[in-house]
Amino acid sequence: MFKAYVITCSDKGFKGQRIDTSGPYIKNHLESLGFNVLELVIINDDLESIKEKIIYASDTLNANLIITTGGTGFSPRDNTPEATKQVIFKDVPGISEMLRYESSKVTKKAYLSRGVSGIRNRSLIINLPGSLKAVKETLSFLDNVFSHGLKVLTLLDTDCGE
Repeated sequence: MFKAYVITCSDKGFKGQRIDTSGPYIKNHLESLGFNVLELVIINDDLESIKEKIIYASDTLNANLIITTGGTGFSPRDNTPEATKQVIFKDVPGISEMLRYESSKVTKKAYLSRGVSGIRNRSLIINLPGSLKAVKETLSFLDNVFSHGLKVLTLLDTDCGE
């Protein structure tokens, strides 16, 4: 069973001014796929706060999958991609490219998402948009990616030639 950690990045959610629907949806979706979701946290959009939570989830909790939601747009407070880039060891651009491409079939606004994906230790980190609608779409595209990618990342599967 893979371990997951979900981070909602939202100033308003952190202050209790907005109800987080995306984070709980991600948590429930991952649990339905058999993930052990270690925690769902809501933090502000501060660059350092995001970095600290990702590092904590990877280095301390050894989460295999870390999904962030929010902070991927054009607002001055949207810092999730920058925070993620500063803590990952390897880029995984194909995941984010696929998410934007598949989502663009629903709305061309998908190309405005700046989300990134990468690896830190044995953790796959994926930035998702903040809206529940976008989260539902993007998660549906990821279901087939999780199993093989996480097995290789955690050394459960070393044969990538198939």
